[in-house]
Amino acid sequence: MSDDNIKPEEVSQLQAYLARTFKSEGFALKMREKANDSVEVILNGEFVGVLYKLVDEGETSYDFNMSILDIDLKG
Repeated sequence: MSDDNIKPEEVSQLQAYLARTFKSEGFALKMREKANDSVEVILNGEFVGVLYKLVDEGETSYDFNMSILDIDLKG
């Protein structure tokens, strides 16, 4: 298993971090079927983005990618 694979204990820690940071218990992280280095981010049952694990020179970081469509801005 590669260092950039997200492990179940990391998923729990990341979900707790998102809940604390955004003051919402509505976050859920879901493992992706074809990618081991990222999880789907679900908020109150709705997909909002992807969280990637990055390992570079022994340091680990997580990158949250959220796309916002222009049609969503009008709602």
